[in-house]
Amino acid sequence: MGKGGMSREGHGEEENMAAWLVGINTLKIQPFILPTLGPQDVRIRMKAVGICGSDIYFLKTLRLADFIVKEPLVIGHEAAGIIEEIGSEVKHLEPGDHVAIEPGISCWRCDLCKDGRYNLCPEVKSLATPPVHGSLANQIVHPADLCFKLPDNVSLEEGAMCEPLSVGVHACRRANVGPETNVLIMGAGPIGPVTMLSARALGVPRIVIVDVDDHRLLVAKSLGADETVKVSTKIEDVSGEVVQIHKAMGARVDVGFDCVGFSKTMTTALTATRAGGKVCLVGMGHHEMTVPLTPAAAREVDVIGIFRYKNTWPLCLEYLSSGKIDVKPLITHRFGFSQKEVEAAFETSARGGNAIKVMFNL
Repeated sequence: MGKGGMSREGHGEEENMAAWLVGINTLKIQPFILPTLGPQDVRIRMKAVGICGSDIYFLKTLRLADFIVKEPLVIGHEAAGIIEEIGSEVKHLEPGDHVAIEPGISCWRCDLCKDGRYNLCPEVKSLATPPVHGSLANQIVHPADLCFKLPDNVSLEEGAMCEPLSVGVHACRRANVGPETNVLIMGAGPIGPVTMLSARALGVPRIVIVDVDDHRLLVAKSLGADETVKVSTKIEDVSGEVVQIHKAMGARVDVGFDCVGFSKTMTTALTATRAGGKVCLVGMGHHEMTVPLTPAAAREVDVIGIFRYKNTWPLCLEYLSSGKIDVKPLITHRFGFSQKEVEAAFETSARGGNAIKVMFNL
């Protein structure tokens, strides 16, 4: 929860409860005290919270890249809810509004923020990124300017999906995809599909998506992938799989998106993408990778990265409201907010398989 908070043991403190990560593979629902509402803040009753891959990494290892969980942490950052109270200076929202929540709170003072790249702010405080608490709670307090009112035809679950969808939108903007760009996507769930949907909304004519799982490839196909390719986890299979990818594309690969972030997936993307093309690293599966950069550089393949997103919520809501993007099929499992269901939800998400997006309904 971006404005801070703390746990409190004891009986009778059930007004606001949250799911706390208290150790490896250990989640506990316990009280969560909210901070005082500031003049530019809102208090939100949470209604829909999705489980992200980063939540799973923190659950399994208590770390993701350089972020380390050193003390109990409220989990969750893909969120939407209903405004219950507004600060004295909030003008664009009122109690009862349904909102999607952008989780990163930037400083707005540094050079990167002033340059419009606030997602790279060195002081950004993002929900459920240690030491900042997240949103899997009955209520949170959050800056009003990071809460976006949902159109009448966009559900709270779809509002929560704006966070993963924003990753896809930001990646496609960074790679500058469009009607003349053929796209390869490594990974079919859940960031791969939202990248695919974003690319299609931006006019990409042909998309091939790759994964190791048959079910996820079937879902990707149903969502609009032109072709799918099933691959292995073995690095020695890359050359043969690139031949399959080129055959499935039937044209050159202009942009490759690695939505997994493993040495093998990045190697495949770099090898399959045409000379002069781009590869965008989206997934963060491995902190370090061994990849063939020299051959890629010799073909002038540009490698770009992304970190979260910036200025994406209005566009995501426009896409959802207009029907240009439909994220509902990505929500494969739903759970309530009890100790038993929280544990089951995270187990379901961690197993993968036919689970793409696991959603809490609070």
